[in-house]
Amino acid sequence: MSDPSPVATIELVTDGAVGDKLRPQYLRDYIGQRQVTDNLRVFIDATVKRAQPLEHVLIYGPPGLGKTTLASIIARELGVNLRVTSGPAIERPGDIAAILTSLQPNDVLFIDEIHRLSRPVEEMLYPALESFAMDIVLGKGPSAKTLRLDVPPFTLIGATTKAGSLSAPLRDRFGIVYHLAFYTENEMETIVNRSANILGVTIDPTAARMIAIRSRATPRIANRLIRRVRDFAEVFHEGIITEAVTNRALTALAIDDRGLDELDRRLLKTIIEKFGGGPVGLDTLATAANEESNTIADMHEPFLIQQGFIQRTKQGRITTPLAHEHIQLAPAIKQ
Repeated sequence: MSDPSPVATIELVTDGAVGDKLRPQYLRDYIGQRQVTDNLRVFIDATVKRAQPLEHVLIYGPPGLGKTTLASIIARELGVNLRVTSGPAIERPGDIAAILTSLQPNDVLFIDEIHRLSRPVEEMLYPALESFAMDIVLGKGPSAKTLRLDVPPFTLIGATTKAGSLSAPLRDRFGIVYHLAFYTENEMETIVNRSANILGVTIDPTAARMIAIRSRATPRIANRLIRRVRDFAEVFHEGIITEAVTNRALTALAIDDRGLDELDRRLLKTIIEKFGGGPVGLDTLATAANEESNTIADMHEPFLIQQGFIQRTKQGRITTPLAHEHIQLAPAIKQ
């Protein structure tokens, strides 16, 4: 399929000019998540042939795996505008009504953190998602009247790290639902080499592998690390990213050989030293580690579980023998 017309405008929240440059622009550039991208290719091509809006899409998974990037790619492949907002930003039904009525036919509306939409906003969305209309209540009490207002056909793309927090009525209105999984080390290495090429820096294969392994199976982290390693390379090694300069940079950033950062190790040490390896509840762990529980649950725990350092049980979090070996601590003897 040829590239869509360049007239489409993408209104996208970015992480800066350099970070935005590293984002893939089309499905052919997207590395990993093959089942997702292959199926989206079919759905998008069929939608373009029918000249209709794509069915509503829900994308969920841990932060940094490419949910926002996929939304921008879908809009670009469809050749339509992308409007970006987030669940917390839409406080009242009037906010979502203003957004929907400003869309052009077949536009894509991307709502990040869609699980944080308020119930009144959700209820305003239901008829819009099903029949492209909104029910506006005029007045109050016995004299109140309901006015049905048509909205342009559109595609809603919702992204969330907590799919289970979505209400069932909202979740059921998405025709396309995909979970983004953590990336393999080979996929991460490909992403690192691609980003290095875009940044115009030379990187040794060993250095690329090292960054890939320590990027927590997450492209956003890989792209952040390669930019920081590039800084060290420019200062200490004439801009060439070698194994030695990569090791120096990642050591300075307190990222160990398994990709754990300072807070990851502090969490493991807290469970082992203060709670005998667990079990310990999330709120108790957050208090003991002096960290927000949401930060632990959303940004650190998924990777620690995926890597086999923590197990989540009904009683709470427990560390595994792998965590004790990595931190080089034996669990405290419980009294």
